[in-house]
Amino acid sequence: MTTPNDDALHFQPSFFTFLRELKENNERDWFQANKKRYETEVKGPLQAFIANLAAPLGGVSSELVCDPKKSMFRIYRDVRFSKDKSPYKTHAAAQFRHVAGKDVHAPGAYLHLEPGSVFAGAGIWHPDSKSLRSIRDRIVDKPKEWKAVVNDSDLSSNWTLAGESLKRAPKGFDPDHELIVDLRRKDFILTTEFSEDEACTPGFGLRFVEQIQKATPLMRFLTKAVGVSY
Repeated sequence: MTTPNDDALHFQPSFFTFLRELKENNERDWFQANKKRYETEVKGPLQAFIANLAAPLGGVSSELVCDPKKSMFRIYRDVRFSKDKSPYKTHAAAQFRHVAGKDVHAPGAYLHLEPGSVFAGAGIWHPDSKSLRSIRDRIVDKPKEWKAVVNDSDLSSNWTLAGESLKRAPKGFDPDHELIVDLRRKDFILTTEFSEDEACTPGFGLRFVEQIQKATPLMRFLTKAVGVSY
C-alpha cells in the first residue's frame, strides 16, 4: 500500500473552527464574508486530502472513485423539501463511490468531518429495493459467508454495523431465520469513529485507508450480492 503524503493531508484545527463558527452563523451574508476562509481552511485541505488518497485507496480497491471534484460533497444544503432553511451544511464530507454506482446501488466509503463527530463509513446506505433483496437473498443462500463477515476480528474490533432496521421480518423471509436480525436491516453500513485530534495529525489519511481495508469482508460480500467487482 502506498503511504499518503502526510503533510498535504494534515487538517488544521482551523478546519473545525470554521465549521463551528458556520453553525453559529448559518446565513448567506456571513458565509459570503468568510468564503475565502472556507476555500483555504476547509475546501482546499479536503480536496488535497482526497487527491492524496487516490493511490492508497486504489490499493484497497480500484473500483472506488477518489476524485477531488467528484468525491467532495458541496457545502450547500438542498432546502427545497426541508423545514430547516439553513443554507449551509455544518460539516464537510467525502464519498468514495463505486465506479458502478450510476448503474446499480453499489457499496462505497465515506468520511464525515464535523466538530465533535468525525467518522468513516463503508457499505450501502438506503439501497434500492432490488439491491436490498439481493443482499438479503445472499445472506440466506450463503449463511456461513455472512457469519464469517460479521465475525471477522479486524472488522468487528474496528467497525460497528449501523443503520435502520425493520421491526418485523421482510416479506418473503422466515421470521424465525437464525440471521433474522441481519435480514431485517435496511442499511448495510459500517461506521468507525475518530477524534478531531486524530483528524488533525499527520498520517490521518493512512489511518482512514487502513480502516477501509479492514471493512473489505463486508464490501466484498455486498459487491457480490449486487453483481459488481471490488
